[in-house]
Amino acid sequence: MASDGATGDLRGPKASGGGLRALGSGADRRTVDKTLKRLEKLHQLSSNPRLALKNSPPYLPDLVSQTMRALTQVWEPHRVAGAAGPEPRGDEAEYLRVHARQLLDKTERALLLFKEGRDKMYEETSNCRRNLTKLSLLFSHMLCELKALFPDGKFQGDSFRLTKTEAEEFWRGSFGKKCIVHWTALKEQLRAVHLFEEGMESMALKSTVDLTCNDHVSVFEFDIFTRLFQPWRSLVRNWNQLAVTHPGYMAFLTYDQVKTRLMHYLHRPGSYIFRLSCTKMGQWAIGHVTKEGAIIQTIPQNTPLYQALVKGFKAGCYLYPDGRDVNPDLTGLCEPTHRSRVGVTEEQYELYCEIGSTFQLCKICTERDKNIRIQPCGHLLCLPCLTAWQKSDGHSCPYCRCDIRGTESIVVDSFRPGGWEEEEDGEAEDDAEDDHEDVELVMKEVAALRKLSSKEHRLGPPTVPLKPVGVPGVPPQLPNRRPLTPPPKPPRQAHSLALPDSHSNLWLQSLPN
Repeated sequence: MASDGATGDLRGPKASGGGLRALGSGADRRTVDKTLKRLEKLHQLSSNPRLALKNSPPYLPDLVSQTMRALTQVWEPHRVAGAAGPEPRGDEAEYLRVHARQLLDKTERALLLFKEGRDKMYEETSNCRRNLTKLSLLFSHMLCELKALFPDGKFQGDSFRLTKTEAEEFWRGSFGKKCIVHWTALKEQLRAVHLFEEGMESMALKSTVDLTCNDHVSVFEFDIFTRLFQPWRSLVRNWNQLAVTHPGYMAFLTYDQVKTRLMHYLHRPGSYIFRLSCTKMGQWAIGHVTKEGAIIQTIPQNTPLYQALVKGFKAGCYLYPDGRDVNPDLTGLCEPTHRSRVGVTEEQYELYCEIGSTFQLCKICTERDKNIRIQPCGHLLCLPCLTAWQKSDGHSCPYCRCDIRGTESIVVDSFRPGGWEEEEDGEAEDDAEDDHEDVELVMKEVAALRKLSSKEHRLGPPTVPLKPVGVPGVPPQLPNRRPLTPPPKPPRQAHSLALPDSHSNLWLQSLPN
């Protein structure tokens, strides 16, 4: 078990040393007082009858009032006594400062919306109002977090217990009794146990875990994330399929907005979308159109989301995500993770060494190891490339065009001089044909791909939209990964797989396993 200061610095690479200042100093009091004044102004503006805010969660006037009371309560002992006040427990001081700065920032953003939006704020469908709703959800998340770590106004962040046993063991083993860490510290520890990549995938993961959008992750936020995307053993895989690529996932949407969106699909019973519940944190709310044309929203109890969606699909309730024809198959998430093993022969090892590559490497992206076997043909590639191929309406194997009837998770073992044995059932798989790899052909095709890529026929990543001022971060649908040379690889997520027009056939025909 790690100590309280076990892993990583709270503030990440840009540590400021602010934690050495006594909690309740003049700077702290000024920040809290300024925040309370801004919240009071926001309460006045949001209570204007012209806004006609619906009195349903997240109802901004109530959220602001509750936030002011909670903020005053948790800071009162330190504001009054200052340096002579009670000694903060654990990283209580760090959490309170991060929370206060974030609360002030989001309050000023909300006030700026009223200032710049003017009369547009009174139009329910305007961008200003939609951004105000997103900020309302952030205020709701911050309030829930504060109440969870300070029940009855008393700090309990160092003893907060995560719901899932594996998540509890991970957090305590990595961060001890800390209640908040910088995202970079969490990312470093999480990558040691779950596979995800730097860059866009890491950014997308951060935007989902960091509910309060402050570049830190609290033990409360991590608990919510691990409950939403349970079970632990396939946590990141579940997140990828449910939040990144699933068309039914909606970020920063409220109960009323779900109803409004589904109104467009009343003619199509079985249309559905799902979102994070803002009243029952850590649970999902699924809205769908019934056969009678009604809109119902339910919160699955004590069951992973993918199980609820699969069950709802079989019952005819969840058929069309956001009204679309294609409903992702989530049955693979319901099955225990099983990874068959594939061996590398000595001949394959030597031949791949000659071309400066390895048998394990996916020949589409030339970046990740193969971890998926297509059934029934048996060709191997990595999961991101298969996902991108299937999202481009590719229903056949990208190598041999055989229909894809299923996939199998595999592990390619490195070459062992003494031979390779199947660890699970003791049977060797030394038949070269089972590996579906023609090494000489690979050498020729890699050369062809390099020649092709030199002609600047490569896939370019889509433009990532900039986040407008005043709008909180929204967990994005994961865009393309960075382009590589060679060869061009399929986008991480795209509705169509764009290939160079004059070389499409060459590219497809030259895809080795």
